[in-house]
Amino acid sequence: MKILHTSDWHIGRTFHGVDLLADQASVLNTIAALVREHGVDVVVVPGDIYDRSIPSSDAVTVCNRGFEAIRDAGAIIVATSGNHDSAVRLGAGASFAAAGGLHLITRVGQVDLPVVVEDEFGPVVFYGIPYLEPEITRVELDVPRARSHSDVLGAAMARVRADLTGRQESDPKTRSVLLAHAFVVGGEATGEERSISVGGVETVSAAEFDGVDYVALGHLHSPQMLSERVWYSGSPLPYSFGERSHRKAALLVELDGSGLVSTSRLDLPIVRGLRQLTGTLEVLLSSSDYDDAEDCYVSALLTDPVRPIDAMRALHTRFPFAVHLEWQRPEGNSELKYRDAVRGRDDIEIARGFVSAVRSEPTEGEISLMEAALGSADRADEATAELGVSA
Repeated sequence: MKILHTSDWHIGRTFHGVDLLADQASVLNTIAALVREHGVDVVVVPGDIYDRSIPSSDAVTVCNRGFEAIRDAGAIIVATSGNHDSAVRLGAGASFAAAGGLHLITRVGQVDLPVVVEDEFGPVVFYGIPYLEPEITRVELDVPRARSHSDVLGAAMARVRADLTGRQESDPKTRSVLLAHAFVVGGEATGEERSISVGGVETVSAAEFDGVDYVALGHLHSPQMLSERVWYSGSPLPYSFGERSHRKAALLVELDGSGLVSTSRLDLPIVRGLRQLTGTLEVLLSSSDYDDAEDCYVSALLTDPVRPIDAMRALHTRFPFAVHLEWQRPEGNSELKYRDAVRGRDDIEIARGFVSAVRSEPTEGEISLMEAALGSADRADEATAELGVSA
């Protein structure tokens, strides 16, 4: 059996305010093409299908079309909810969707009710553990004292193992795949993933999943192997500049009659690259060194001695997908403490230094206004002090 592992679609996410739905639709079509090209039987998506608990109608449309393309390519889909999804909304109509080959596992009560898919060797059981918030799920999992993700996930895995043991006793040819949305110890976060520690310790051990042939993880955005049988596929698109060095991928997993045979990366195309550029506005707009960034999402750090006026508009003339802009004076020292910067300086020097640091050197007229304002403040302080003495 061939299984394609992908996760963290985050349909509906924006990138510094830019709509990504077209990029997301493109990468979902690529995933469907991989299904057809490699003869994939089952696609697993362990959580964060949507970016929000209440996705927009356009996001729902893109997601549904992605599911339809994957089904048309010949694969069954097994998916769970993540910490971004609404388990209730994603799971609405799940029984109806299952009849069409889309199996949505979003409730605690489903963790030991696997999707069973047969191949020439026998049954493969697909268990799904949706994102489990300890405060919400501990009672239903019968661990009322649970406070951590490890506690509730361990309780869910106990149910999975009990069901799997019974099935393997009845049919020793039964193999198993588990989907889980969790932060597993040893995984490398990008900083973009939303914290899942609400009222408890967020990490769990990979040992919690022992006994399963393949564990398909979601939550972390970079493809990574935690053990031979435990993998994150990562997100299909980069969702922060911290992910600009990632090569996004889906994982092709193959099982034979005895269990896991192989796990291999299928690199996904770069829909639009990410670049971080540093330099003066003039250099960024004129240098041929940045020709390859013109079709990328760009984050620019400007080093002009004076903050350029309307810099983003100017950047867009060359980099139409520029989405983020910062200005940093070349001589600035981020290590300098404020008290050291103002020690021994009078009020007007401090005021001039502030304006110069955040914008540019003040004009003579602006200096006169600052002197007048400081003088007025001094006179007000003196008047207040006199009133205090007379009282």
